Amino acid sequence: GWRHHLHQMPELNFDVFKTAAFVTEKLNAFGCDDVVTGLGKTGVVGIIRGRLGEGTTIGLRADMDALPLNEITGKSYASTVPGKMHACGHDGHTAMLLGAAKYLAE
Repeated sequence: GWRHHLHQMPELNFDVFKTAAFVTEKLNAFGCDDVVTGLGKTGVVGIIRGRLGEGTTIGLRADMDALPLNEITGKSYASTVPGKMHACGHDGHTAMLLGAAKYLAE
């Protein structure tokens, strides 16, 4: 569902404000300890300290931007934005990292 949602609303380059807002909303809902926004303009970082607190840190990263292409797939979740499409897989990458964040936050 997250991937389909992201696939329908592609944004280009650093102009991913709706995508960043969606990711921020999800990270907050998952209960991340901190959610930092506005990094490099639209970057988002969710911080999960876990039960053990400070210690080893791992970072998981996903690109969120799309490509300047018209989608002609006919899929039910196809891009609703003319001239923009997630043909690169960043919608899936972002959705997978949201899943990881949800799991780790639990």
